[in-house]
Amino acid sequence: MSAALLIGLGFSSSPVLAAGEQPLANITHDVISFLGFGPDQANNPTDPLPVPEQIKTEVEPREIALTAVAQVAAPSVETPLHRLFCVEYARMRSGLAVFGDAKHWWDRARNLYRRMSRPVEEAVMVFAGSKRLKRGHVAVVTGIVSPRQIIVDQANWENKGEIDHATPVLDVSPGNDWSLVRVWDIRSGTFGSHVYAISGFITKELTTASRD
Repeated sequence: MSAALLIGLGFSSSPVLAAGEQPLANITHDVISFLGFGPDQANNPTDPLPVPEQIKTEVEPREIALTAVAQVAAPSVETPLHRLFCVEYARMRSGLAVFGDAKHWWDRARNLYRRMSRPVEEAVMVFAGSKRLKRGHVAVVTGIVSPRQIIVDQANWENKGEIDHATPVLDVSPGNDWSLVRVWDIRSGTFGSHVYAISGFITKELTTASRD
């Protein structure tokens, strides 16, 4: 949002500020942050490390095989005309009117959209904020492969503003409750080594305070 537009909306650009007023730069930063944009969105790191052999051994008894990836469309990367952040892409794909950093989507969807603990197609999966994912992450569920594996489309997972299509996500939670996941790394051709906490899944179905 340009300074001229902010001034037109009634924000003053004068260096003389009354008590309690914020400089224009701070207002601009706040607006950008609310929309979920800004340079800090690129601080979410990529996950290029393959799953160690001992971790693969733990997953296989649960009948989750990497060959399941071959049963669906192959993961691919699309370069859009301009850099996309995960939140703006998720809004466009899902139609959800939720704003701000990805880590806040779960709370902000309360009493507005139905929130679920397990994945359903077209729902938005919300990654919780963490030391590694400072602003969280969101992805759109496009397919259910098995009780422990789904496919998502997402943006900026590799911090290049790209769109990652048909990305496999594996539930590695002890109770199969989708609270912990690993994400497919297209470069290494296997699931990444890092485990990410999931807040839940937001659907397009409207809800009310009494139902949520």
